[in-house]
Amino acid sequence: MKALNNFTKGIIKENPVLVLVLGTCPTLATSTSIINALGMGAAATIVLIFSNIVISALRKVIPDKVRIPCYIVLIAGLVTMVQMLVKAFAPALDEALGIYLPLIVVNCIILGRAEMFASKNKVLASAIDGFGMGVGFTLALFLMASIREIFGNGTFAGYPLPILSNHHISILTMAPGGFLVFGLLIAAVNKFSKNKPHKKEFGCDNCPQAEACGKLKEEAAKK
Repeated sequence: MKALNNFTKGIIKENPVLVLVLGTCPTLATSTSIINALGMGAAATIVLIFSNIVISALRKVIPDKVRIPCYIVLIAGLVTMVQMLVKAFAPALDEALGIYLPLIVVNCIILGRAEMFASKNKVLASAIDGFGMGVGFTLALFLMASIREIFGNGTFAGYPLPILSNHHISILTMAPGGFLVFGLLIAAVNKFSKNKPHKKEFGCDNCPQAEACGKLKEEAAKK
């Protein structure tokens, strides 16, 4: 049951795009086409799963003070491998995604899950968490891309649709249309979600860096 909760939370309760509002840049840029959206979602999911696995396995080895640089190096290596595979087997998709494929390295979703979950949990739980977040990211991209491509371009996965192909709303494929669809989907999720927003408390006690910061202060005081 716990494993199932780890998986499903990334799809609905903690959807990285529509609830946590992470990865907005690639979401808006690649959601003009269903094929591009699925390609980006698949690439990000693969990186999420394997980065979570590796970081969880090395969580007791990586020094706390340099964990973020270590995470970025590991994620960059995985992204490079995924990019090489895409270039080799799907060159058209690689060209369509352009700079947004290598920019997965700095995607807030991947680094966020590494810091908040993989670095504190076991390998299997981290893999499930990465898979759930990846599926949630892909579904959000697919939903946005479907709306924008169908009504904005009159096609579905590149295939022309009757009537809509000649009567489409071109602005939906542009940046303003992307923000409009994005905002409407977030509003819909907030409306129908059973999860009510909770107040966040700010301060040193709730800071994830509190322990490391305290150690630095102690070392400075000794000197």
